[in-house]
Amino acid sequence: MSAALAAFLRHSGIRDERVLAAIAQVPRERFVPESVQAEAEADRPLPIGFGQTISQPFVAAFMTEHLRLGGAERVLEVGTGSGYQTALLAHLAEEVFTIEIVAELSERARRVLEELGLVNVRLRTGDGALGWPEEAPFDRIIVTAAAPEVPPALLEQLAPGGRMVIPVGEDLDVQWLRVVDKGNDGANVEANLLPVRFVPLTHDVR
Repeated sequence: MSAALAAFLRHSGIRDERVLAAIAQVPRERFVPESVQAEAEADRPLPIGFGQTISQPFVAAFMTEHLRLGGAERVLEVGTGSGYQTALLAHLAEEVFTIEIVAELSERARRVLEELGLVNVRLRTGDGALGWPEEAPFDRIIVTAAAPEVPPALLEQLAPGGRMVIPVGEDLDVQWLRVVDKGNDGANVEANLLPVRFVPLTHDVR
């Protein structure tokens, strides 16, 4: 069924052949609750519990495409969620580090990723806005929840020449998917790509 989803996304404007191949290989239905598995191929977000959602397939593919992955990158994902985006990244990058603040979601994603044989993923439960400093720098960073601004810790952990894709906006109705390119001189260049609607990035306030 995922091949049909890849064909739909190609028709919708996704052009990166490696991204489309990953979409075709990753079974989205494995990452959603049984109650909504029949809708897994639909191009819309679905609930995964704990007030979280799995992203609309087009948005997941669009974000992944704009990371411009060549296969040798170390990628930090903030917001493991269902693990679906993580699985796409695992097919496209050398190594994936993914952080989820909801322990139950992280453990569920771990099980599915292991069952699918994706061994180049490391998972952590914690506050994703703080990144994963001991493993930095990262060639790419992808954030799957909306922050009011780009978290400074993530900017610091982005390698020179690296790229980050992140939804930014405090208001649920006013969010932009933003790309941040860090020059070799450390200067950041930002550009808005697409209006989006993501759940807020949750911080650990303990």
